[in-house]
Amino acid sequence: MSRSPRRPPAEPATAPAARAVPGLPVVVLATLAVLVTGADTYVVVLALPDILTGVGVGLDDLQQATPIVGGFLLGYTATLPLLGRLADLRGRVPVLIGCLLLFALGSLLTATADTLGPAVAGRGLQGIGAGGLVPATLALVADRWPPERRSVPLGVVGAVQEAGAVLGPLAGAAVLAVADWRAIFWLNLLLGLGLAVGVLVTGRARRPDPFGLALAAVASLALGLQLAAPTALAEDVTIGLLYVPLVDALGWTTPLVLVALVAVVGLVARSLAHPQGAVVPLRGLGRLATEVDVLGSALVVVSLGALVWAFAAADPATQIVAHGPVLLPLALAAAVAFVLHERRAAHPVLPLGALRPVGAWGALLVNLLVGAALVAALVDVPLFARNTTTPGDQLGAALVLLRLLVAVPVGAVAGGWLCRTVAPRFVAAGGMALAAVAFVAMTTWDAQSLDGLASTAVLLAAGLGFGLAIAPVNTVLLAATGSEVHGSASALAVVARTVGMLAGLSLLTAVALRRFTAEVDAIGAPFELCPDSPADCPVYDTAVDAAILTQLHTVFAGAALAAGLAAVAALLLLRPAGAAVPGR
Repeated sequence: MSRSPRRPPAEPATAPAARAVPGLPVVVLATLAVLVTGADTYVVVLALPDILTGVGVGLDDLQQATPIVGGFLLGYTATLPLLGRLADLRGRVPVLIGCLLLFALGSLLTATADTLGPAVAGRGLQGIGAGGLVPATLALVADRWPPERRSVPLGVVGAVQEAGAVLGPLAGAAVLAVADWRAIFWLNLLLGLGLAVGVLVTGRARRPDPFGLALAAVASLALGLQLAAPTALAEDVTIGLLYVPLVDALGWTTPLVLVALVAVVGLVARSLAHPQGAVVPLRGLGRLATEVDVLGSALVVVSLGALVWAFAAADPATQIVAHGPVLLPLALAAAVAFVLHERRAAHPVLPLGALRPVGAWGALLVNLLVGAALVAALVDVPLFARNTTTPGDQLGAALVLLRLLVAVPVGAVAGGWLCRTVAPRFVAAGGMALAAVAFVAMTTWDAQSLDGLASTAVLLAAGLGFGLAIAPVNTVLLAATGSEVHGSASALAVVARTVGMLAGLSLLTAVALRRFTAEVDAIGAPFELCPDSPADCPVYDTAVDAAILTQLHTVFAGAALAAGLAAVAALLLLRPAGAAVPGR
């Protein structure tokens, strides 16, 4: 006798009064914002050598690229809990607008940077803005659709986020083909401002104060012109006076800066005097400071910041973490202090009690393991290609990885659709099991494997598997927690995956390098194998190539283990409290 499918659970009964249902246009714009910021991450990786040269760092000093990449990652991860909490307290739309403006400001700083410091600061601001968009958008989706209908929209958001990995390098290559690297950030600036205005218009019941908008536009234009200093304007006999300080000893006293300061002061005064429709909602900031728990926010930023920097700044060839004796104890001490403080805080920045359901913390664990497996594909599939079929060809290696990445958005949408009739835990477990099998197949690859269609099938299967897990994890997490903490819960999901990627990269690389070193040591020296011509010893070169393959196979095996553990965890733990889900 057939059994009719049962639906996922309703929201916990402890949820507060229902939020205003957001309109579809604001959800679409928020999703586009996630796409833009997701693509930016991969665009910058492509343009990194040009960026370093543009800010005065030589290509022979590439270790200084760490702050540019790490600054974005640090801003992206460390502030996520705070931004998620703000989305719960002040609403999703204000956080979306603020994050887009931060992303735009960071783009402006980076586009105008001529030294490393402003570029790092700009990338950090971009990271903060990009990171806050994801949890706010996921929470916005949860506000609009009930639990039994939200899996598909969550899958679409996940697909769009992952599509950034596909579109980013293509967009970056297109921009770099016709302009220099700064054009990427000027484009980001325009997109960030345009999306912020769109969200402001479509996401608010009240029309924003037009005078306040005018003041904000004047301040932004003056600051942008000052930072950009276009040659045609700065060197003009008349217009160039706008860039000349009124007080020689104070470089910031240019007319443009002073106009920007006056406009900002006017904007603040206007917002305080007319809080209804204020562009900058300043009323109630004192109360908000107590509700977000400033001390708890600082502790979680320190803990996550130290952990992220320890992994991001590490040299995989020699260490698992950078500055481990300092950063790891600091991260642990801050984390312990944070947990102790949160237990006593009247308004915790992370409502830990809301994560007690198995489905909530189980979703975070699954995301952690997914991140550890995913990073192996993102890093080592291109490495395998560069060492086998496309030696030294960066573009060719990227195209190999593209075979995997194109399947991730497809899997994300398919996973959301399947969750309508199949228990989310089965969808996620099946997806990660498929990814694990694909990684096992990669451990058998040889130097010619990427030439055949079988490798394409393996890469597509891995990407599809990762995609299938996205919507079920978010669906269960948001069903197991109340709407009053959806922003915080979504932020923790992103943090878990990011930390999993960082830790997985360091651990898998360290283990693989040890295996490689052991293999090379067993080969012997070239002069022992080829005493007549040690400088040109085919036997030694072949053995080293085999050792490199062993190193990459070790990473793929570790990724298979992580994906397999994610599948088991999903099967056992992705059970919303009190759920009556299909197939349970």
